Amino acid sequence: MPDAVLTQGRASLSADSSALEVRLAARHDGFTGHTSGVASAHVQVNLAILPAALADDFRRYCELNPMPCPLLAVSEPGSPALPALGLDLDVRTDVPRYHLWRHGERVAEVNDLRACWRDDLVTFALGCSFSFEHALLAAGISLRHVSEGRNVAMYRTNIPTRGVGVFAGPTVVSMRPMKAADAIRAVQITARTPQVHGAPIHIGDPRLIGIADIGRPDYGDAVAVHDDELPVFWACGVTPQAAIVAARPEFCITHAPGYMLVTDKLNSEL
Repeated sequence: MPDAVLTQGRASLSADSSALEVRLAARHDGFTGHTSGVASAHVQVNLAILPAALADDFRRYCELNPMPCPLLAVSEPGSPALPALGLDLDVRTDVPRYHLWRHGERVAEVNDLRACWRDDLVTFALGCSFSFEHALLAAGISLRHVSEGRNVAMYRTNIPTRGVGVFAGPTVVSMRPMKAADAIRAVQITARTPQVHGAPIHIGDPRLIGIADIGRPDYGDAVAVHDDELPVFWACGVTPQAAIVAARPEFCITHAPGYMLVTDKLNSEL
């Protein structure tokens, strides 16, 4: 395996990197940064990894909440593979950063899951807004967090999801500031991609969806919203983390918000 791959940090990864380059860099501890703006032609996914006993309810939760939880693939119990999303793909190693949860409390942040992997774990891969960002950038719509090298800003809202069994909680949104004309174009573009959250669910005053301070995101990095811009909010795949907090499973794993699994699937296929 080339040393260049093993030592890749974020500085050497770019929008033109291949999905495999990003995964190998994460797998060999050469890349621990957020994945916004890298391998931009490829579908990136959120992960929720749960004990098999909870898998049926969580699958149904995703089906009832397709905008924040667009389900793209599900693993076999105990398997780290998602062959529909990439043949050389290992969910235990190929994400730059993971969160470990016990009884609804985050107990650790790690770069590798092999030490805590279990034979009963089922991986759910959910569509991510980073996928539609490629289409927005191609249309000439500027994304401030990408140009500034930041993680996208994400917020918990007062919009409830539809609960199933122990799974319930608020919708989490990601925000991108845009001028009005770009916001209209963004609605048109992202409405064509329901597998990666679809059109925005709110534009404008964040207080109307329960966000008290747009300068203090619950996840990710704050970016400025200029006087001639509107905050545009999309349903976000971090939503399952809020549901997991409510469900309090004895053990589960998620990606760290903004640190995604980059797949071989192309955004154009969506």
